[in-house]
Amino acid sequence: VWNALPGPLWSEELARAVAATLASGRGALVVLPDGRAVARVDAALTELLGEGRHAVLTADAGPEKRYAQWLAVRRGSVRAVIGTRAAMFAPVQDLGLVALWDDGDGSHSEQHAPQPHAREVLLLRAAQDKCGFLLGGWSCTVEAAQLVETGWAGPLVAGRDRVRAAAPLVRTVGDGDLARDEAARAARLPSLAWQAVREGLRRGPVLVQVPRRGYVPRMACAGCRTPARCRHCSGPMEAPGADDLRCGWCGQREESGWHCPECGGFRLRAQVVGARRTAEELGRAFPAVPVRTSGREHVLDTVPAAPALVVSTPGAEPVAEGGYAAALLLDGWAMLGRPDLRAGEDALRRWIGAAALVRPQAEGGTVVVVAEPTLRPVQALVRWDPVGHAVRELGERAELGFPPVSRMAAVSGPGEAVAGFLRTAELPGEAEVLGPVPLPATPAGRPRRPGGPPPGDLWERALIRVPPGRGAALTAALKSAQAARTARAGDEPVWVRIDPPDIG
Repeated sequence: VWNALPGPLWSEELARAVAATLASGRGALVVLPDGRAVARVDAALTELLGEGRHAVLTADAGPEKRYAQWLAVRRGSVRAVIGTRAAMFAPVQDLGLVALWDDGDGSHSEQHAPQPHAREVLLLRAAQDKCGFLLGGWSCTVEAAQLVETGWAGPLVAGRDRVRAAAPLVRTVGDGDLARDEAARAARLPSLAWQAVREGLRRGPVLVQVPRRGYVPRMACAGCRTPARCRHCSGPMEAPGADDLRCGWCGQREESGWHCPECGGFRLRAQVVGARRTAEELGRAFPAVPVRTSGREHVLDTVPAAPALVVSTPGAEPVAEGGYAAALLLDGWAMLGRPDLRAGEDALRRWIGAAALVRPQAEGGTVVVVAEPTLRPVQALVRWDPVGHAVRELGERAELGFPPVSRMAAVSGPGEAVAGFLRTAELPGEAEVLGPVPLPATPAGRPRRPGGPPPGDLWERALIRVPPGRGAALTAALKSAQAARTARAGDEPVWVRIDPPDIG
């Protein structure tokens, strides 16, 4: 389990691992989260090995080219493969190394049945083919920490001196800032952030990470941050303009006199401001500086070293030539406040992914994270200690009986269907059923109703967990129950997922 140093050299390190494997006479397989990461490793391998020594398997290549590459791998004329999630099944001959970069990225998890995860598939291939396994990333997931904790894998971590030399300076809004600016903790862009932007723009580009894309902000109570809801349909209230408040579902405009049902407050604030709106606001604040955006509609790969503001959603951050001079990580409370078991781990992974693109502290690189400084993920970012954070998370999950220490299954569907499924399933004696409870969000694979709220409010979900070593018995029981239910005509379907990544 490799905890990579900050910076852009990770692709070259992976290329060297592939080259060493080929030199030993065996094949290599590298799975990456997206096409941009594949392109970087592709360029590094081409420079190191030359043309034609490796195959690239991505959807962007098109079916004809992808099939030709697959045939070359199948025949053994090419012994090294890099690609996105589907490449985990590539038929590499005499496999000597399987590698995975950033296993916490959601794109490594297939949403269609049987919903394999690239990490689990490569672990099985490493065990069956008796080959090397390399799991790399700037951050560290709980699953990666478990591999080290159990002794299945060894850690590959640089010393603290090298980490500090490669990492940027990470600053938070703390007591010193509050003494000078009492509104610093409540402001979306406190004075510390403005100062970091101004100083960074003197030396190069500045990265601004925003948790969501889009323009129209959804509103919440300024006091307790309870989401503002429509009186007519309970939809989310949005503010397209400065004096306009309307429902995002039914379009009904809210008249004056709104008040929070929780605390009785009358003031509203933007719950999460999207990347486009943030770019517009920063453009007005720094009119002489170009502003670039990178997100779902248009993802930038690189940006020049000239001063500029780069507003990006998590995972779409472009690489700056020579590194960013500074970075702002905005709306940290929105990422940490998600009702998800992995909220802290995922927030830290996204923050470190952006901060790793910033110049080292010795070159003036600074990162400002706008979040509560006492929270564990924020402190792990300040210390640049994702491994320690993952180890502590693993210990807490072991005490609570959550994955990956225990095995867990989620059964989702209409309330009666879930109850009937649980009655007929012959679960192991050690199985513990949690719920069922109402499911507020739409389950994966369940379509949303056009023009209205999601149907998840009519659904329920039950969680079933078993101790380590009983996962096979649990899956066998659920498979039998699902097969029997499918064979009966007229039964409503239920969705079953083993070790769901979004327990919340």
